Amino acid sequence: MRTPFSNGRGTWLKRAACGFAVGAALLTTAPLNALACTQVWVPNQFTANGDRYVGRSEDYASRHVKIFGIQEPQKNTHYTSDESGFDWTSDKTSYRYTYVRDHPSDWSDRHDAYSEAGINEHGVSCSATLTTNYNEGIKAVDPSTETGIGEYSYAGVILGESKTAREGVELLGRLIDEQGANGRDQITISDTNETWLFCALSGHQWIAYIMPEDQVSVNPNMGNLRFKVDLDDTKTCLHSKGLISVPEEAGLLKTFEDGTPDIASTYGVSDVDHSSGTTTRYVQGRHYFEAPLATDRYTVVPGKGVTNLTEPTQFFTPGRGGWTTNEILRSLAARGEGTDVDANKDAAFGAIGNNRTVESHMFQIRDGLTADIATVQWEALSRTEFSVFVPLYSALLTEVSPYFSDLNCDETHQGPGQKDNVEWAMKEEPVNSLPFVLMDINTLAYNNRSTMAAGTRAYLDALQAQIIAQQEIVDGVMKNTPAGGRTALANKAQMAVVEQTYLKCDKLLDEMRAYINAGDFSKPFAPSDLNAEGNGMVDRLAYADAIVAPTITQQPVGATYEQGAKAVDLTVAAATASGAGELSYEWFSKVGDDLVSTGVKTANFPVDTSKVGEFAYLCRVTNGQGLAVDSDAAVVTVKAPAAPADPKPEPPATTPDTSKPSKKPGSGLPQTGDPLSLVAVSACALAGAGAIGYGVRSKRRNLRGEE
Repeated sequence: MRTPFSNGRGTWLKRAACGFAVGAALLTTAPLNALACTQVWVPNQFTANGDRYVGRSEDYASRHVKIFGIQEPQKNTHYTSDESGFDWTSDKTSYRYTYVRDHPSDWSDRHDAYSEAGINEHGVSCSATLTTNYNEGIKAVDPSTETGIGEYSYAGVILGESKTAREGVELLGRLIDEQGANGRDQITISDTNETWLFCALSGHQWIAYIMPEDQVSVNPNMGNLRFKVDLDDTKTCLHSKGLISVPEEAGLLKTFEDGTPDIASTYGVSDVDHSSGTTTRYVQGRHYFEAPLATDRYTVVPGKGVTNLTEPTQFFTPGRGGWTTNEILRSLAARGEGTDVDANKDAAFGAIGNNRTVESHMFQIRDGLTADIATVQWEALSRTEFSVFVPLYSALLTEVSPYFSDLNCDETHQGPGQKDNVEWAMKEEPVNSLPFVLMDINTLAYNNRSTMAAGTRAYLDALQAQIIAQQEIVDGVMKNTPAGGRTALANKAQMAVVEQTYLKCDKLLDEMRAYINAGDFSKPFAPSDLNAEGNGMVDRLAYADAIVAPTITQQPVGATYEQGAKAVDLTVAAATASGAGELSYEWFSKVGDDLVSTGVKTANFPVDTSKVGEFAYLCRVTNGQGLAVDSDAAVVTVKAPAAPADPKPEPPATTPDTSKPSKKPGSGLPQTGDPLSLVAVSACALAGAGAIGYGVRSKRRNLRGEE
């Protein structure tokens, strides 16, 4: 968040009052109380997956580039500020951490400014900041200090120096005790075990407490949101020594009816002193989480927003549980749709998802996992209404996707005064820059809401749904990867999801520009990659395919054949992790440990039975991202044909011995010397053995008198 600030050294803008402008041109368009950052907390008992979520949107200007990067460790880091005289040197080597920073052109060409959101190598995450205001009474007795720490340095110090969330709280408290605070800010600091809310209340007073597990929070820059904590329980609450004594001695301490100190009312501004933009966003947040305020607690004024909001609380019970990752991410884009504070129906209403958001992030923190993978950083580097969040294992990252741009990028595409300028959004953006692509998408969709908002949002919703679904697949692989291999996997996953998101969004932007240039608005804008039902993508994202190889769903099955027999093809079936993209196939013969390509590149392999022997074949299946899996080896056995059975040899033909009479009873054959036998023998001699049988049969018939 950002407020105008002068430190006497030429720097006059403080990155603290979300919604304030860059330069005089923007300052004339926004009131001084138009703070518009929003902080969200959802504990695990209300989420569908049992994870806890904490995040924030940062609002400043409509076209303001944000850069995601990595800060490498430094020995004895010297922390200074471009917003105040803060100066502190660490006595150790800092930790590696990710950041989301402003372009150096915003901060006297310094590259260390306002790290804002990130996770360090020990799994500590930080979201900074939510700017609040203190009341005039506290300001008089304990004003901000010119040497105090502020949002320029909060995240860098916490992430660079802390192994646990509690260490970060204690360090920040100690620095405020010693040098004071430059502003009134709220910072969330988390690790695998707990999430703290740190509140810099005045020049030297601060309080930090663990966020409750039984309530959610939506805070749009409101320092007057009531809360109760046990100030004496050091396990759950830490604070400055003068937290109670300073206001008490000045007669400013306020309490609840039971006598418990009311810290918010003591230090914050009164309920009536908040802008309608701030109070409208609070009411929108209550609506979004299905815990609406009673209508007698606030008043809605057309053309202005919510007024007369009474006794708002920092934490509340949502109307239901089971909040999904997507629903929680979209809470930072809420505009009060369908409620009495619908900013789409009344442009004067403030909105959580307003057109000056420059970045949003949500930390998804999972219990029971090691610190390196326990927290996933969901990052959207532009206005949340028409953006997508990409998941990052920030504690492990050592490389940054080139599609994030870097701190040395050309920032001129932001346009004059960083205003929401359609003319600039129609110009070609810097190449390979996801932040600028999302910036232009938001400008075009927001300023052509009636014809382009619905189609653009439907497509981005479909893209976000696929990113979330495939992240679950990737996360399963990450959990099963040994610690030593996780950094490489985290880098690879980041490269894949950011590049693919960029390519999808870049194509969307090209089509949006073409639609506007065509000048025909009779039909609403419909992205070509959005399916006919308007709720899914034609070409699915392939994020998971960059991490997970295809799965064999049908293994090839071997068989035995006789040589030359007709054989059934070997067949393999497989599926991609994403459910998208075509697969390629290649069959190999397996000889021992060696694989030799057969040249067959289809899912079916024709079996050759021309040669006798045992042959092993497997198929390698590859997805569009180059990841492959081998099928089981199928053994084909080819046997020689069975030899035909040897026929039973016939006994050799013999000539009857006529020198002896037949002794076979009843043979009926004539005896030797019989005149008929002589005739038969003669016939046999002439006709051969076959005729012998025939002559014998004929004679038998004659003997029986049949002829």
